[in-house]
Amino acid sequence: MKRVPALLLAAALLLAGCSAGKDAVVTGGTFTFVSPGGQIDITYPQAQRQKSPTLSGDDLMNEGKQLSLDDFPGKPMVINLWGQWCGPCRAEAPDLENASKQMTPLGAQLIGLDVRDPSRQVAQDFVRDRQITYPSIWDPSGRVLLQLAGYPRNIIPSTIVLDRQHRVAAVFLRPVLVTDLMPTVQRLLAEK
Repeated sequence: MKRVPALLLAAALLLAGCSAGKDAVVTGGTFTFVSPGGQIDITYPQAQRQKSPTLSGDDLMNEGKQLSLDDFPGKPMVINLWGQWCGPCRAEAPDLENASKQMTPLGAQLIGLDVRDPSRQVAQDFVRDRQITYPSIWDPSGRVLLQLAGYPRNIIPSTIVLDRQHRVAAVFLRPVLVTDLMPTVQRLLAEK
């Protein structure tokens, strides 16, 4: 029984020794999420941006087809995490569709990541009922979302904005409006 506290202390020290500190944002050169000071709107300067993992999975509306960030090379990307079960997702859907229609002709792309929707049919009905035209990855198990190291799994909706190199440029840990997204996307489109 005396060995249990010693083993727990050893395990804690081992884990602490493996961490890179509370301000670390890089793990192997790939984006690892950190919310400085608990911010909900985070913007990353170009020099601090980290590459997003290549998110890919089943296309929600086209069974048997895969959808990937790699399908949109050289384009700024807006990735919206949503679920049909989520009230705020329902509220932000019209703004996202409006933003998608504005950004697509400019050379940017909005893509959804439908999380924790076990019924594909119900999620598809949500998309059809709201006349959403941008594509979504169907991620009922959350495996695609797990690729975003450290990203909070319980904050739905949330939105990640990538630059042309698919590095994370901004994160919104709240419902977004077209007035949040378009200035960010336009700034990324203007970057060289």
